[in-house]
Amino acid sequence: NKRVRAALDNGLTVLLFPETSKATATVCMTYLVGSRHEGYGETGMAHLLEHLMFKGSQNFPKPTEEFTKRGFDMNGSTWLDRTNYHVTFKATDDNLDWALRWSADAMVNSFIAQKDLDTEMTVVRNEYEMGENRPISVMLKRMQSVLFDWHNYGNATIGAKSDIELVKIENLQAFYRKYYQPDNAVLTVSGKFDEKTTLEKITQIFGAIPRPERRLEPMWTQEPVADGPRRFEIRRSGASRVVAIGYRIPAAIHPDSQAVSLASDILGDTPRGRLHKALVEKGLATEVFAWPMAGYDPSLVMFGAILPEKADADKVEKLMIDVIENDLVRHPVTKDELETQITEETTEYERMFADPETFATDISDFIALGDWKLFFIQRDAWKNYTADDVTRVARDYFVRDNRVVGVFIPDEAPKRARFTPAPTLKEVLDKATFKEEAGVAEDFVATPESIMAKTEIIREGGLTIALMPKQNRANDVDVAVRLHWGNVDSLKGKVAYPEMLSEMLERGTDKYSRDEIENLFTTYRVKGSITRFKAKGKTLPETLELVGELLNRSAFNAGVFEELKREVLTETEMKLDDPAKKAADAVCRHFNTYPLGDPRHVLCSSEKIEAVKPMDAANLKRFYESTFATDEAIIAIVGDFDKEAVKRVLPVVFAKHAKTSYERVVGRYAPVKATHIAIDTPDKENAVLVFARHFKKPETERERTAMKLANWIFGGSHGLSNRLINRVRQKEGLSYGIGSYVNFSRFGDISRWTASAILAPQNIERAKAAIYEEIRRIVSDGITQKELEEGKSGMLDSRLTALADDALVAQSWVKLLDEGKDFTDVKRMDDLIANLTLEEVNAAIRSLLIESEITVIEAGDLKKARP
Repeated sequence: NKRVRAALDNGLTVLLFPETSKATATVCMTYLVGSRHEGYGETGMAHLLEHLMFKGSQNFPKPTEEFTKRGFDMNGSTWLDRTNYHVTFKATDDNLDWALRWSADAMVNSFIAQKDLDTEMTVVRNEYEMGENRPISVMLKRMQSVLFDWHNYGNATIGAKSDIELVKIENLQAFYRKYYQPDNAVLTVSGKFDEKTTLEKITQIFGAIPRPERRLEPMWTQEPVADGPRRFEIRRSGASRVVAIGYRIPAAIHPDSQAVSLASDILGDTPRGRLHKALVEKGLATEVFAWPMAGYDPSLVMFGAILPEKADADKVEKLMIDVIENDLVRHPVTKDELETQITEETTEYERMFADPETFATDISDFIALGDWKLFFIQRDAWKNYTADDVTRVARDYFVRDNRVVGVFIPDEAPKRARFTPAPTLKEVLDKATFKEEAGVAEDFVATPESIMAKTEIIREGGLTIALMPKQNRANDVDVAVRLHWGNVDSLKGKVAYPEMLSEMLERGTDKYSRDEIENLFTTYRVKGSITRFKAKGKTLPETLELVGELLNRSAFNAGVFEELKREVLTETEMKLDDPAKKAADAVCRHFNTYPLGDPRHVLCSSEKIEAVKPMDAANLKRFYESTFATDEAIIAIVGDFDKEAVKRVLPVVFAKHAKTSYERVVGRYAPVKATHIAIDTPDKENAVLVFARHFKKPETERERTAMKLANWIFGGSHGLSNRLINRVRQKEGLSYGIGSYVNFSRFGDISRWTASAILAPQNIERAKAAIYEEIRRIVSDGITQKELEEGKSGMLDSRLTALADDALVAQSWVKLLDEGKDFTDVKRMDDLIANLTLEEVNAAIRSLLIESEITVIEAGDLKKARP
């Protein structure tokens, strides 16, 4: 009853999803083209074209600047079967009109110019190189290529490096003209807008685009049934070992596809899955996962395990194969396993549908399968699957000759997978019945004033509570908690204890095991950690009681702790050779002004490893019993809940008193001399460049606010338009991601400014020179009045858009109340931003970007980086 579907004469399909719970709207254009449609030598073309679409069109030559000025959140994504472009913005007629006109102009008038390809090609190549540094990313790419001999699902969406580098602009332009047409697109508009006027506007804007004369032919390549197990090895520099096993699975609209997802979840879930029980709990692996990748055509599922340093990979492989291929047949799926995973799946669908922004983008994947209504068909189908269905698909598809992890072995009696043809889309749609949605959302425009008016602040003992009831269709509620415990003396020499303690709180009490806790989280539909989570309003009191059980009665089981310790150590060790981690550790070491053991000392990776290794459950439990408390806390709850019921529960939940008194740990600024640090990471395709400065916090809020706006204009804004992005990415194409941020400690006097870029090592010197030049230029010349006004507008609109997110509002309440503030202070800062003068912001730039005080850190293959 809240969905409007229309088709224009030129073939464009329009899907309207009006939803007034947020004061935002989203426009998403889905094109039915992805990596599946690419030709020989053109891998990665769909993704490369996605990047070029943001370079401008005939009537919108600089769209990214307009995104920033209007405070738009924008992005695009490319996948196997589709590409989409989406913008979310403050819901005004002008913003909606602009977004629709830009989408229409981009469809047929984009430049797709050689000059843009010249710079963006290196940006996309940098994105490719990022993936080459990640073992699991490389594993997935190789798994695809070995699983498929002929179908384009064997090609990663990012494409081959040579295709990215050598693609001809004429090919891109032809690809664009062929697929970026109204008859190959679906326009989705969701959020707060008027249906009638919006449809009229869409008809006027998009209806002027003629139907193309060309006809898109269906693709006919079909992958034959696999005829034997396969194996491959990847040998590269790295710190982690991964065992992965892949299988071909049916197309997404085949009824077996959802049963395969259930089988994958039952095997690969953490911590309830059978692979976790067989590998992680026995110390053979630190993490397992299962990734089903359903597509328009038959696709794949990949299971994986990350191993500790000295694990027996052969043993893990044999055990994984046995569990995946035999365990569901030997030990059929239990009722609890099935119901748990069905609940998880249906919750994800419900939450997707409840959020207009998420729905507008995620519906693209169902559009790519043939029709957006498949979302509702699949959502309603989960409840129909049985344990026998799960066992059958495991028996049919998780079989030896359909497996990738081994080599070809001649066999007189092959055991081949049975791939049945998918039903026609008409058959699926003809059988479908659709239910009416019953939820009701409150019409609420989020502003600092409206949030203040809707929130009740309660102070009871050591607790400060912010309650903001707000009705929504999903009955969702967001909870944020900040606990006050410990002091400098009680935390001395125990810097790693708080992180390990917080992890252990969710892993068992005297009453509940870790599995039981995860099952209760699923039953109550809880996502997140115990201090920041999303729950259901109907079961919020029970959820809070469970949180109280976890916080106040943690068991600290020795075996569970050792499992956690292995996870933490392996996760830390596997990143030790990553350029980004090496750069971050260098920043950590350089700016640490407190000695090791002091709670204000920030642990770098090697220090964290040495701190965690000797820890045991008994010592951590003593620390918990003596130091940890919940009776001094700040709690914020935002969403659809019974306020009076929650009021009764909270004082009981947050009641644990510590033997040691709480005293806030506050760091003080100490000057650190600027330097240059070069870190060699041989054989790494990607590099990281960091500019960092720590300085004493300015005394007035007006000065600090001016610095925040100055940084927004220089490198901190969202989207693809600020001084750093315009120079380093847009103009020179040196980095996929570059930006800057400024942070002021809330209670101490330390300020931090950082700019960072990811790039190819051979571009380090050029990027470094460009960043220095931009710093000198903005310090010397300042910004213009136009930049100031656009910066103010973009920053204020972005701040207002963020208030539509209940989770962010809850987290903001906790932070504000911790500082003795409320949302009137948010409004005051908005007013400060609006009233800042050009002279004040230019003075802030000169105070912020003092070149002689900036430390520069580069991490990459230094042989490639030499000019």
